[in-house]
Amino acid sequence: MTLPPPRDAAIALITGASSGIGEAFARELAKRGYGVGLVARSQDKLEALAGELGGVRTEVLPCDLADPQARDRLASELDARGVEVEILVNNAGFGIYDDFAQSDRERELQQARVNVEAVVDLTSRYLPAMIERGRGTVINTASTAAFQPIPGNSSYSAAKAFVLTFSEALYEETRKTGVTVTALCPGPVRSGFQDASQAHDFAKSLPGPLWKSPQEVARAALAGAESGKRRVVPGVPNRVLGLQARHTPRSILLRVLRAQAR
Repeated sequence: MTLPPPRDAAIALITGASSGIGEAFARELAKRGYGVGLVARSQDKLEALAGELGGVRTEVLPCDLADPQARDRLASELDARGVEVEILVNNAGFGIYDDFAQSDRERELQQARVNVEAVVDLTSRYLPAMIERGRGTVINTASTAAFQPIPGNSSYSAAKAFVLTFSEALYEETRKTGVTVTALCPGPVRSGFQDASQAHDFAKSLPGPLWKSPQEVARAALAGAESGKRRVVPGVPNRVLGLQARHTPRSILLRVLRAQAR
């Protein structure tokens, strides 16, 4: 299994492309000769990135993924520009680091729309055509948070658990179609995520060996997708902790995670 070859009429559509892991995906794919569609809210940042990629087709596509109508406009714009999406990287997301009962209801809904609804929406729009063509790649960014319910980060960990489960099921559904679906489950990554999620205090509690750069994460994800992997967890320490989280009794795990969040 390999990534579909670059084509003039096709792009890799990358959400959350203005910084962090999304930006790293854009740079790595451009190095490989793929045209890229850059999606995020900040048009200025996307245009600056597009100007640095050079030599490949770049489509700047500002979009608020929490808005269903904005997603409709994004799809219409791609159709108008005559491009096919053969690689889809659902990477945009943010987290809420507070007890659910104390957090803002609209912010919680916005998180669910970006982290879950937009992933389902864009995958539904572009996966069927990939299957029809017999080639394509979907990479959905989940998280090591997907392996455990995290008090104080409850709706984020639940959303990422959805992305992981959704992606693994799609992997099996598409296994004989020529399309690969891979769930990316990074641990902590120093990027714009901490600012968007107001997670700097939480980040300080995480051990140094767990951290990876956006470039390391993007490269690991692409290598995994290229070899047809169902799930990619960059870094041995994160893989070990993920196994521990999955096999530790919930009653114990919840108390430990609650104590860490305080």
